[in-house]
Amino acid sequence: MDISQKIQSVIREVPDFPTPGVNFKDITPIFENPSLCQDIVSAFISSIPQKPDAVIGIESRGFLFGFLLAYQLQVPFLLARKAGKLPYKTVKKEYALEYGNAAIEINEGSIKEGQKILIHDDLLATGGTASAAAELVKHHNADVLAFTFLIELSFLKGKEKLLPYTPNIICLTRY
Repeated sequence: MDISQKIQSVIREVPDFPTPGVNFKDITPIFENPSLCQDIVSAFISSIPQKPDAVIGIESRGFLFGFLLAYQLQVPFLLARKAGKLPYKTVKKEYALEYGNAAIEINEGSIKEGQKILIHDDLLATGGTASAAAELVKHHNADVLAFTFLIELSFLKGKEKLLPYTPNIICLTRY
């Protein structure tokens, strides 16, 4: 069984959550399987083109494997949080949602000029949040080395939105 099949075998599908018509992909059962978690981290690391200078994890589920990746790679872990959640000076990027706008922030000075940054989140849907994180990287005159996601909802075509930042878009499983 390859990594995609392993992940899909434990993902719980929750119909009509959070709204009617949505078939939610619940990743929480993955964390009950330490061996699978180790396989996921290994799959991500073996897929990236080179060691990044830092890993950004996108709030909140992007923190889970994002931190593990940074720890395993022995590089800094940077948090991209919803606006107003970080207590220090921040840099903010607003982005459009299906209904309205949102914003993410990182701590000012966390990204250094010229760094190569890996951006991680659990799910690639429309690409809005990940592209906002990429814009924060660009704001610091740094480069997006790669994006990593557990799941891609390919029918939403989020990958197309991320290609201007890097061709290295790693999704371990797709729906």
